[in-house]
Amino acid sequence: MIAPSGVLNGLSVDVEDWFQVGAFETVIDRKDWDSLSCRVERNCEEVLALFGAAGVKGTFFTLGWVAQRYPAMMRRIADAGHEIASHGWDHARVFTLGREAFANDIIRARQVLEETTGQRVIGYRAPSFSIDARTPWAHEVLAEQGYAYSSSVAPIVHDHYGWREAPRFAFRPVAGADMLEIPVTTAEVAGRRMAAGGGGFFRLLPYSVSRWAIRQVNLRDHRPAVFYFHPWEIDPDQPRPASAPLKSRLRHYTNLDVMAAKLSRLVHEFRWGRMDEVAAIEAARLDQAHLNQARLNQAEAA
Repeated sequence: MIAPSGVLNGLSVDVEDWFQVGAFETVIDRKDWDSLSCRVERNCEEVLALFGAAGVKGTFFTLGWVAQRYPAMMRRIADAGHEIASHGWDHARVFTLGREAFANDIIRARQVLEETTGQRVIGYRAPSFSIDARTPWAHEVLAEQGYAYSSSVAPIVHDHYGWREAPRFAFRPVAGADMLEIPVTTAEVAGRRMAAGGGGFFRLLPYSVSRWAIRQVNLRDHRPAVFYFHPWEIDPDQPRPASAPLKSRLRHYTNLDVMAAKLSRLVHEFRWGRMDEVAAIEAARLDQAHLNQARLNQAEAA
């Protein structure tokens, strides 16, 4: 049963294979990727089936590397009515790139995504939410290239990523540009922010925690939640490299066997849509807030 808030939440999938995650970047070399067992296609088929059973549409933030190798899969995603958006080329974190390298990365990825699907790509998510205080130029590059929105900021403190000072909800990061940044969802507990937008948080903790967090954002804050997960998170049979650090293995493999059931419950309980739909709603909200403030300032000056 769908929660009564009426808020449209953003449902998103970060399309990458099991060996492309940040947790394994020090133990699996990029040059070895093509020799590994790829499972992204079979996992995306399961995701499509899960979304189809619930009657929901979402956004698939996809690596260009994946789209280049699985064009038929990309067309199936697009033909099912889901949005195709960019996750960069090969999961390089933005703060490891300079401005020019980042621009080249997203140009290359966008070209392949649009060629394989026929969809115009207007959304971007940085690998590992790696747009932060170190990369003030990244949003400028995205705006210059005509992106309507980014969902690349995690407004928390985390050992892998995070921009604690960023706003919790949609904002315009570049002066004079319409492009939005729509951060991944956080909840507030005793004045402190906690991750609440999916991924490992959703997989490792009880379902009731995520349910509470999304309801807080919808019912108290009256804003959309932004939820994400990866296709590999519903695949308990994926390879398990013994060379990976114990902490990385615990993060990556815990509760893979229960993830699909939890996702099914989530997509049936709340109202979900594509990120471009959420971006349009949030842009209108910001425009109205700006107009209201301008009228207030004018009235006060009269």
